[in-house]
Amino acid sequence: MTAKLVTLVLVPTVRTVTGMGVRGYGVLFFGALLIFCGPSRDSSSAKQTPAGAQILATYQVELAGLSLGEFHLAIALQGLNYEIEGNGRFSLLGGTLFRGAGNAASSGTLTKAGPQPSTFNLRFEGGGKKEQRRMSFADGAVNKVSIIPQKKQGRRRVPVTKDQLEDVLDPLSAAFLNTRHDNPVCDNTLPVFDGRLRFDIVLTPKRADTLPKEAPTDLSGPAAVCEVKFVPIGGHRPDNPGLKFMSETDQIEVWLVPLPRTAMYLPYWIGLPTPIGRGSATLTEIKITLDGRRPSTSVPDL
Repeated sequence: MTAKLVTLVLVPTVRTVTGMGVRGYGVLFFGALLIFCGPSRDSSSAKQTPAGAQILATYQVELAGLSLGEFHLAIALQGLNYEIEGNGRFSLLGGTLFRGAGNAASSGTLTKAGPQPSTFNLRFEGGGKKEQRRMSFADGAVNKVSIIPQKKQGRRRVPVTKDQLEDVLDPLSAAFLNTRHDNPVCDNTLPVFDGRLRFDIVLTPKRADTLPKEAPTDLSGPAAVCEVKFVPIGGHRPDNPGLKFMSETDQIEVWLVPLPRTAMYLPYWIGLPTPIGRGSATLTEIKITLDGRRPSTSVPDL
């Protein structure tokens, strides 16, 4: 999913298939699939969240009409605390063009102002490269970042300032803690930091649409369709062609659907253009329990 993940949350590396190469586009694509949606910052969000809930979801990821693999998500809510885990394995053309895997985890607290993350961890490998990231928060701001292996920032990168790391969300908290509120769910701007990049995700209402017949039976429409804009803030190279492409396109879209028996929304479909064809992630399976017991299906480890 892409996370990236501009956020670069899952698979960061893809072989070059165009003059620009899909390392940058692969990162942006998979990252985007994780963070192109938004949490509510409504004052009643914490009160509306179930006291105990477990949500398991599976997303089918495709690129240019070809299957890349699946992304498995687990969300655990207990009181005002939350934990999110995501795992994915991806390959293109049987692994001859691209193969990668990653997992990410986030924990935090649901407050009246919205999710307040406390930790974020990310591990991915692909294209012969590996990376681990650990990030912690204190008083609503990022207070520690660890990246292995550590790379030099370089003079060409836009610096990330201290004030830009206040009141930010990690990619998983930004992606999957959506709740109902008085304003349209698509009317939101999300400040996100993934350990390297600081960026905003701007959501605007586009339309309402009916879910297709193949959608999981537990879901009910209509879906709120959001137009998404990616706005780089810091940590990036201004001349990066992938970031330039993603920040200029108006073809990124996410469908958010309400989860039954909860106050939450979850992405049903995410689509965005890439230089080699449209990328997408589609929710194919979901299991929900509200009594504190885990669903029977487990999220696979890497």
